[in-house]
Amino acid sequence: MTARPPYATRDLIAGRLPLIFPEGTPNRIYCIRELAASTVFAALYIGAVEGSGRFLGPVHVYRMTREQAALADDADRDAYAAAVLRKNGIVAGSRWYADNTREPIRDETLRDGLVAIGAVLRREDLPTTSGQPRYALKADFSTLFDPALEGEALDVAIANFQETHLSKGALARVTIMRAGAAANAAGIRVTFPNGETRLLAPGPSSIIAQAVIEVFAKRFLAAPAMLWLSESGNKVVVRDDAIANAIGLKIEADKNLPDIILADLGHKEPLILFVEVVATDGAITDRRRDAIHAVTDAAGFDRKQIAFLTAYQDRQSAGFKKTVAQLAWGSFAWFLSEPTQLLVLHDGTADKRSLGSLPWIAL
Repeated sequence: MTARPPYATRDLIAGRLPLIFPEGTPNRIYCIRELAASTVFAALYIGAVEGSGRFLGPVHVYRMTREQAALADDADRDAYAAAVLRKNGIVAGSRWYADNTREPIRDETLRDGLVAIGAVLRREDLPTTSGQPRYALKADFSTLFDPALEGEALDVAIANFQETHLSKGALARVTIMRAGAAANAAGIRVTFPNGETRLLAPGPSSIIAQAVIEVFAKRFLAAPAMLWLSESGNKVVVRDDAIANAIGLKIEADKNLPDIILADLGHKEPLILFVEVVATDGAITDRRRDAIHAVTDAAGFDRKQIAFLTAYQDRQSAGFKKTVAQLAWGSFAWFLSEPTQLLVLHDGTADKRSLGSLPWIAL
């Protein structure tokens, strides 16, 4: 067997995982949380690395103790690796986790997290029911936790790992998310379809709003026009009453309208899109949809001319996970990190048309 990798503390591992798996990484939370750091620590501790002949089981993670984790000698590491696999093996000290942590380690941290992203390999030659350890860190992943690897050398190693193991789509999402995080701290400048610009307050909501106006509208609307834009610090940033009045829509700030209203003027009948921007909360729910329909009904619009969109930063974002169950049927969801995709919550009982025939989408 090969030598064990250098000893690394769980704190060091916990600090590096978010750098290795940045915002936009699929199932990122499973790859960067404490349980992931504990799993990587245990694998390194017993030397479960690709090509070593040693393998990790969830038991190596949930039976680790605070006292055992502080013992860095190879002899102590060997003794622990063997002890936890014995039927009555006892490890002295205060355990990190209870036995019932086995499933989250196996199903979330490993299967849906580190294995799926290509950081951990899984033995496929064992029966599903086998209790033998079956996981090992990929060799190039394990080297990222060498305490001697620091500074620019660490940055280069992480970049090389990401290039190799993150898919093209995942890398694109990471790039988009990084670009948003690096947005101008003084504000977010957004360019409207008619060429006018406005400076929005810095923050995640403004980044998503900018993308809706500059990216989504250009891709999915034939002839987009801005009717309304608001933000938390300034209820009405812009409103185009001329266009709104021309198409018969009366916009009133006290009607609790959404963050953005766009019009698509590229059709015989104008199409109106109401957009909620969600960084943490505030999706298009059934209640919001019905309230807006009351406004458009009063203006004489056919409901086929009205559409609803909730815009998010990413499918992995806390805002989406918090509000996805509340999204109204018949509405749409769009993600800044995947700008060419559109999530359709199709209400088959209300609209029998094929999805491709929805008139406001310029596919």
